[in-house]
Amino acid sequence: MRFLTAGESHGPALTIIIEGYPAGVAFERGQIDAQLKRRQAGYGRGGRMRIEQDRVEILAGVRNGVTLGSPIALLIRNRDWENWSGVMASDPDQIDAERAAERKVTRPRPGHADLAGGLKYHQEDLRNILERASARETAARVAAGTAGRILLEQLGCGIFSHVVQIGMVAADAVEDARDFDLIAGHAAVSPIACADEQAGAEMMRQIDRATAVGDTLGGVFEVICRGLPPGLGSHAHWDRRLDASLAAAVMSIPSVKGVEIGLGFRGVSTPGSDYHDAIGCSRERGFYRNTNRAGGIEGGLTNGEAIMIRGAVKPVPTLVKPLPSIDLATGESVTAAVERSDVCIVPAAGVIAEAMAAWVLACAVMEKFGGDTLLEIEQRVREYRERIAEWVP
Repeated sequence: MRFLTAGESHGPALTIIIEGYPAGVAFERGQIDAQLKRRQAGYGRGGRMRIEQDRVEILAGVRNGVTLGSPIALLIRNRDWENWSGVMASDPDQIDAERAAERKVTRPRPGHADLAGGLKYHQEDLRNILERASARETAARVAAGTAGRILLEQLGCGIFSHVVQIGMVAADAVEDARDFDLIAGHAAVSPIACADEQAGAEMMRQIDRATAVGDTLGGVFEVICRGLPPGLGSHAHWDRRLDASLAAAVMSIPSVKGVEIGLGFRGVSTPGSDYHDAIGCSRERGFYRNTNRAGGIEGGLTNGEAIMIRGAVKPVPTLVKPLPSIDLATGESVTAAVERSDVCIVPAAGVIAEAMAAWVLACAVMEKFGGDTLLEIEQRVREYRERIAEWVP
């Protein structure tokens, strides 16, 4: 499977094409809309979220709420387009030259793709870079990733995210996912998607303080997925190792600057005897681990435990009090351009990471089990699980 997205932050819409998705999967717009709404929520979000109320339109590949096996086409309209049509129109006859000149960007913002992209593509107006580099594009990824989530849920898997740190405030660590339902439930009702109520309240106070002084905050989110069978991914080829694919997908999210699986960086000072997960087995549980420091992946393969991924999110680079920059039109030292932005995006980044992880994991399922229909995939997964169960001594 694969997907492609197209669209600019202030263009008419975001477009998604999904290829290779199996037939026979219940697939309705409400499932995607629910995830788009989660992406827009979270304490610390900015004014754009009050403008956009993302809804998906399914244009192809689905009939009567069921996938057909043909490419799926999705569309998310930008409500702010009506205010930008004279600036962002593709037809020269529809461009308002005066307004377009007012919106021209020549002062690159530190921390963004503005300068590097402008140099790469020889763009004097950096709006031609920032419109696509904007995190607005992640709405399209959430839509595509929800297709992966839907397939995983059909196979009995669950996935969620929660905030573990914002600024200097960290929630209690989760060493394994046995409290999956409890953690997911707390995170779902928290304004900041934090399972630790006390830490979440302090995180919100910290965001309020940053807002008051015109600053921004970063943090750490964690994505947990349980219910996957062992053996997804590959130990044989570097580019098919599942942890590598997941890390690349999460790292591709704007503002994510670090990814770890399981203990990751936190485990480097731990001796091997205390780091690795001892193996047990029983008729009731099959092969299992009482700990999950590996984060559900060993040797590039799922091991049957919950997948646990953390992402480090840098502070939002668009600042109300902008940093020094250079005006490319004059060469003068100036302050960077200011675009509408957020104070903290960590909860939203977790939702986007869920979508990206769900997509990668769904692709891994399809790679191992294949099948043109959900019925075939379910049968092959069931047979595989039965074969593994027979190995238990």
